Amino acid sequence: MEDPETGARARGDGVSESPAAPVRVSGEEPPRYPKGADGFDPARLGPADGAPARKGRKRRKRKRGRKVFAPGTSPQNPQAAAAVPEPPPAEAPAPIRIPAPPLEPSGRPWERGGPANGRDGPIFAALDLGTNNCRLLVATPGRPGQFRVVDAYSRIVRLGEGLSATGRLSEAAMDRAVEALKVCGDKLRNRSIRRARLVATEACRAAENGAEFLDRVREEARIELEIIDRQTEARLAVSGCGPLVERDTDAVVLFDIGGGSSEIALIDLSRHRTPRLSNHIVSWTSLPVGVVSLAERYGGRDVTPETFAAMVADVTAMIDAFDGRHRVSHLMKGSRFHLLGTSGTVTTLAGVHLELERYDRRRVDGLWLDNDNVDRMIAKLLGWDFQQRVANPCIGADRADLVLAGCAILEAIRAHWPSPRLRVADRGLREGILSEMMAEEGVWRRPQQWGGRP
Repeated sequence: MEDPETGARARGDGVSESPAAPVRVSGEEPPRYPKGADGFDPARLGPADGAPARKGRKRRKRKRGRKVFAPGTSPQNPQAAAAVPEPPPAEAPAPIRIPAPPLEPSGRPWERGGPANGRDGPIFAALDLGTNNCRLLVATPGRPGQFRVVDAYSRIVRLGEGLSATGRLSEAAMDRAVEALKVCGDKLRNRSIRRARLVATEACRAAENGAEFLDRVREEARIELEIIDRQTEARLAVSGCGPLVERDTDAVVLFDIGGGSSEIALIDLSRHRTPRLSNHIVSWTSLPVGVVSLAERYGGRDVTPETFAAMVADVTAMIDAFDGRHRVSHLMKGSRFHLLGTSGTVTTLAGVHLELERYDRRRVDGLWLDNDNVDRMIAKLLGWDFQQRVANPCIGADRADLVLAGCAILEAIRAHWPSPRLRVADRGLREGILSEMMAEEGVWRRPQQWGGRP
């Protein structure tokens, strides 16, 4: 089953079919291997096409019975050849670490090496390792403010499973995450990535052994992860959803219901609007609760109406403690205010609402749901037992015990910021990372030649 949070379905099971190779930033010289490294010896290559083979002097010497000695030896010491050291074994590739290069005067720094794949321009990558999911997005710039996805990968790894009870990442959870990150590493090494940002969020922030886990990722998956703080996570989620906020909007409450935390940003667009949506955040908070932690606290398999109400009350108390929650209250009346949700919870509700036989991001991303739609979907999920939730193609076994916890967080948000409409976003942190990197690199400063006409 396809994960509802993936930006695009990966080919097959998501595993790269190409062999692993070291990551190389576009424009760098490829490594020069000495004779004999990795078994390659230029002397073993045959003559060029069309060139006649010639017998060298050494062969004529052999015909006359003369001995030919290896370089570094002599007739007096023929055993010296045994002292020639063998080439060292090839080392494992260095952890993937692609820092932001300085901008060239042209504003397009990749031009010194040409387009990354010869046609579509530079390639950027964003990886988000969350409490529940491991997701990778690889893209090239398109029209101003847009990009074209060339590869994507998503796996539910439940890295934060048991974290709320023990304060530590379990061995099984780390094993699942490392395996998914190995796939991501292969995908990154098989492309000439111009710039990448590979981040980890709440599970690694909160775990006692989070730093140890990152060391293991560096050693086994050959990936260097960056733990970002909650404010950065909220800002990137807002940046990723900018295209879904229409021009005549006065205010938006954007929320991202994660596995271990939930970010909420209040956005005021009533005055002059700039291209970057994150510039208009007037208040934000990160609730220390997500679908995994809430489901573990109350139970996610068998959720009664009473249990659901208790979950809603728990999250409501957390929002009540948010001092800046009233910053857009004066803009909430009328049709120019709405909620914008980016998470597996809202995309799942959208898929159930559309009665999709298979999750389809193209139909879900940007979908509008009114209050009656949301109320009806939550009531339907509360009425289903665990097996019925498993059987739904937009939920499945991986989310069946988490979706009602997500609905409880959504209900608490709707109660604090009532709106007649909710817009669904199948995008978020990864898209925000890509948008910010491309903007910083200046890819949209002038009409470009990739991804169609400007």
